[in-house]
Amino acid sequence: MEVRARLKFARMAPRKARLVADLIRGKRSEEALNILAFTRKAAARTIIKLLKSAIANATQKKTIDIDRLYVKKITVDQGPTMKRYQPRALGRATMIRKRSSHITIVLDEG
Repeated sequence: MEVRARLKFARMAPRKARLVADLIRGKRSEEALNILAFTRKAAARTIIKLLKSAIANATQKKTIDIDRLYVKKITVDQGPTMKRYQPRALGRATMIRKRSSHITIVLDEG
């Protein structure tokens, strides 16, 4: 039985979050938590919280064995982009794009 957790509008670029998500795809939940704990990327802290949330969702369902959970699917999709402007030389302006992500984790028994 699948368990899902979703984080929307995370203030990190999806390209950077996908690097961390690729590390734990297909791994057991305990092993994924250990990998994320020692990953030196900012997205790792956010994905740890999301993975713990998915495990907590699994504890609510009495039919799921928590020790057998693995990361069946993890996706990082692009959210809306905030556009800001930074002043430059000679009266010009450069657009700064502040990207956001939608992260979804699906756990399953294996």
